[in-house]
Amino acid sequence: MSAPELYGLVLTGGRSRRMQRDKASLEYAGKSQLARAMELLTPLVARCFVSVRTDQLHDPQRAAYDTIADIKPNLGPIGGIHAALHAYPDRGWLILACDLPFLNRATLQHLIAQRANTRVATAYRSSFDRLPEPLCAIFEPRSLKIVEESLAQGQQCPRALLSRSDVELLELPDPRALDNVNTGEEYAAATAALGAPAAAPSPATAAGIATLRRLNVRYFAVLREQAGRSTEQLETQASTPRELYDELRQRRGLTLAPEFLRVAVNDEFGDWRSPLADGDTVVFLPPVAGG
Repeated sequence: MSAPELYGLVLTGGRSRRMQRDKASLEYAGKSQLARAMELLTPLVARCFVSVRTDQLHDPQRAAYDTIADIKPNLGPIGGIHAALHAYPDRGWLILACDLPFLNRATLQHLIAQRANTRVATAYRSSFDRLPEPLCAIFEPRSLKIVEESLAQGQQCPRALLSRSDVELLELPDPRALDNVNTGEEYAAATAALGAPAAAPSPATAAGIATLRRLNVRYFAVLREQAGRSTEQLETQASTPRELYDELRQRRGLTLAPEFLRVAVNDEFGDWRSPLADGDTVVFLPPVAGG
């Protein structure tokens, strides 16, 4: 049986409360996030739409594309997914958040190539918590019933919906491809990462020695709240805990100065200047109240 024709949907109906400005209009190299997302997605699907709230229908940036307005208001991403499935119930839908500045075409092509159209959806596993990533995923026509049942039960989290459904889960080819941007600090860090000129090679790189390390990071207390996660795995050129923490302050908006933290590497308290190795687990521990 052939797969249902695939349509695409870029979600832009969020309120952008943490960013305090419309995330769809944020620019990288002179191009808005919405335009970048549409350029990535449009060549890969039969038709491509922008998901909007009803009060966004006349926004010039969104009105430049075909739009699908939410049927049920104030539901977040699942409202946009529901509206698209309802509008074209016999199509598969590649759902895509607009705020993914590191997303590349290869990630989308791999998702489509591995599409399992006999299942409810095809999605990537999160690099952070191993749960399904619903905002770069293919929802099949049969998912409409499951979405409507979920909404009828007052459940609005698309990740939870996929976690309890028959989903084909894939490993991300690029662990950073689905990192999103929710705050001004994250936007600044992403802009710097995407727009910074290439740095001069370090002696190790010049000698042909790989400097990228895959590290596991764990956050506690206020750091967990600021990072928006308790654990993550990332690739980095940081060679010490101090360099890693400085990078994470930019990437995750961490505010505590390192002087107020303790650091542990592989469950042993260590020095901020101790060398890191591929596969290490690094824990940053803020001060604990009381005494």
